[in-house]
Amino acid sequence: MLSTLALVLCSIFVIFLLRIERKQAVDVTRASWIPTIWIFYIAGKPLGVWFPQFRGSPDAGSPIDRIFLILVMCFALFVLARRSFSWAHAMQKNAWVVVMLLFMLASVLWSDIPYTSLSRWVREVQAFIMASVVLSEPFPRHTMESIFKRTIYVLIPFSVLLIKYFPEYGVAFGRWSGSQMWIGVAQQKNGLGRLASISILFLVWALVKRWKAHETPANKYQTHIDIFILAIAVWLLRGPGGDLFTSATSAYALGAALLVYFGLIVMKRYNLKISMGLLMLMPVVIILFGIITVLMSGASVGFLASSAGRDASLTGRTDIWAELLPVAMQRPILGKGFGGFWTSKTIDLFRISEAHNGYLEAFIGLGILGVLLILAFVLSCCRRSYRELSANFYWGTLFYCYIIMVVVHNIAEASIDSLANHMSAVLLFLYVLSSSASTYDHNKEGDI
Repeated sequence: MLSTLALVLCSIFVIFLLRIERKQAVDVTRASWIPTIWIFYIAGKPLGVWFPQFRGSPDAGSPIDRIFLILVMCFALFVLARRSFSWAHAMQKNAWVVVMLLFMLASVLWSDIPYTSLSRWVREVQAFIMASVVLSEPFPRHTMESIFKRTIYVLIPFSVLLIKYFPEYGVAFGRWSGSQMWIGVAQQKNGLGRLASISILFLVWALVKRWKAHETPANKYQTHIDIFILAIAVWLLRGPGGDLFTSATSAYALGAALLVYFGLIVMKRYNLKISMGLLMLMPVVIILFGIITVLMSGASVGFLASSAGRDASLTGRTDIWAELLPVAMQRPILGKGFGGFWTSKTIDLFRISEAHNGYLEAFIGLGILGVLLILAFVLSCCRRSYRELSANFYWGTLFYCYIIMVVVHNIAEASIDSLANHMSAVLLFLYVLSSSASTYDHNKEGDI
């Protein structure tokens, strides 16, 4: 009875938040709910988890998930067709994304499981399609902000609900330690850490922007609500008692992003210029550090793990890297094909489902060429964020800080090898939207 009441109250609260968000998004169309729902999906548990009777295998996935993704993609393509969306122009403006997708598709040819690889590649294409729907909106950046808010206003409260009142869905226990882990709406604790860190960065950005630009919110309670949701997100990232963070990697990635964010604000305040070279150098150094970390078996970050309440082996990651690196070296140039390594067999063999390092994960699947393409994509993101810092300081800082968050996060978690991962999808959306500037967005948001 108590859990049912909590569900009703949480639902009412979320509807209230969405109504407030709608008042601020009068220029956002209903079609924006298509990419929003897709973000809900990739940030949360697969439908096969909510409906166990339809649960599939790690190789084929569940039928209900396939049907859902096909329907969402069809709706998105229908909207784009109705809007006479120019695919040629979008692909020209986002050439590095297209090159990455084409290389992923080509790698299916040398995958040991080509059908599964092709199915996983289709999800990568879906990510670009969803970003294109946002790009086709009358005011794309307002739509992106709306998607951020909807994601936060729905997934953060419901994560608390699941943890407190539906622990069979919201709480898990360590395989070896047996310790309690919060997972909320996510599939595992690192997914909840990603959700919390993405939410915290956006809410801090939104609150500072509102304060600096002297914006008047559509609802007088908007600022108080955002602070309240921010506090909940911090609480979720903090994790259960006895554990310093739900995800130490997400916490460090968030800390790095916030440090850069406030550094950029200080530089703006004192009219200090930052060169594009320096802006590009920082992510490159972090990526190289992430690669060296694997080669040195985690020795470069062991002290950070200890300070976050983790053991020096990064909760077993160093052992994982030691096992997987020789596997990656079997096909160092082209890799084992996109999505062609993690199967039921390899998951059982290594007792994990990812490399816990995005650069190693990309190396396994796409080889050195794939890692270089990802590096080129990140550098292209940096160039666009540099342009945005001059044209629209607010948007530029948000974009660049997410770049920093992604590259730091991939030192000990894997997401950058896939555009359909929550964190990488956010970066993809920001990248695609930066290919088309909106005069309205610039005039409305102003500058510091």
